[in-house]
Amino acid sequence: MTDTESADTIQHLVRRIISLREQGTEITLLAVCPNSDAVLEAAVEVAGAKNMPMLLAATLNQVDRGGGYTGWTPRAFVDRVRELATQHRCPAPIYPCLDHGGPWLKDAHTLAGLSLEETMAEVRATLTACLEAGYALLHIDPTVDRTLPAGQAPPIESVIERTAELIGYAESERVRLGLPPISYEVGTEEVHGGLVDLDNFDHFLAGLRDSLRRLGLAGAWPCFVVGKVGTDLHTTTFDPETARRLFERVVPLGSLIKGHYTDWVANPEAYPKAGMGGANVGPEFTAQELTALIELCDREAALGLSESELSGFRAALESAVVDSNRWKKWLIGDEVGRSFAQLTASRREWLIATGARYVWTDPRVLSARGRLYDNLRTQIEEPNAFVVERIAQSMQAYVDAFNLRDSLPLLT
Repeated sequence: MTDTESADTIQHLVRRIISLREQGTEITLLAVCPNSDAVLEAAVEVAGAKNMPMLLAATLNQVDRGGGYTGWTPRAFVDRVRELATQHRCPAPIYPCLDHGGPWLKDAHTLAGLSLEETMAEVRATLTACLEAGYALLHIDPTVDRTLPAGQAPPIESVIERTAELIGYAESERVRLGLPPISYEVGTEEVHGGLVDLDNFDHFLAGLRDSLRRLGLAGAWPCFVVGKVGTDLHTTTFDPETARRLFERVVPLGSLIKGHYTDWVANPEAYPKAGMGGANVGPEFTAQELTALIELCDREAALGLSESELSGFRAALESAVVDSNRWKKWLIGDEVGRSFAQLTASRREWLIATGARYVWTDPRVLSARGRLYDNLRTQIEEPNAFVVERIAQSMQAYVDAFNLRDSLPLLT
């Protein structure tokens, strides 16, 4: 163990995974994107029931100083994790993490047209808030540059410089606040980041090592490097060969590759075999939450209630998603510029399922959900527990594929 590493850091988990792999035991960590209270509760429940560590990867859109679409600030998010851990008597470690912390990676920053200086200032303020709240890992991701023409990736040198700058800022704040060491994640799976090409990937790693050493921050070397391993928003096949090539590049540095867009991946069992250190899953769990709620709506419809007594949950959800305008970010090809009603039925259904996570806290959705639960209590004692259990079942598929069941004694 290094002088900047303690047994309760994610860096320690990564080093244990590397060591265990050398002994023939292959493990990949699961990072759940906490896009709703039900998803968060399911993650805590699964961690305790399966005796495993759980990472929670919260984006700037989900959790931020202004509340994010979940309504949680970093402090409120960590407090809720602790509350749920107590409620479920979860003894397993839960690690709150920042996902994609970088300029213009919060939708509101792009929509507001913030300058580089303005968005970087916002990111720095959020890094401080995350540290104060007790986050265990910060994903530093300055791979978007809205000052460049659309589709143009920033130079790797700029990505390196801004990554080192933000890690340096976080470390100075950590020391100022008197906090113990935390862990870092760098890079992105997105093409706009310019890290997809292996030469660029190597250049990034070498440049970041040099920059951190010059700043006296060698001890803050990231435990995770995000890699593009075959999956994205529209593909679900993990590429083990690419993952192995990336693994071979980072493992000598004491790091592992982390995959994003792991939702609905067709071959999750290949992740630990290929040496993947971690994988983020988010939209899949929102879809499971929605599926469970639609099943409850079907049960409600069978109760014989009058129109005025029904919850109207489906209509409330669709209205909230459409009114949020967030569905527009997922439009492709000739869909751009069309109204929601002009899209095909299958695309509207997909956009509602994908966009549901943005509006779970919309007052219309909360009210309709509450009425739905109240209407069903004669049939289901606790409808919310029904929804949480459905999400937990989806998570358990990754727990098994990643060899995480009863992994806590091995990893700690």
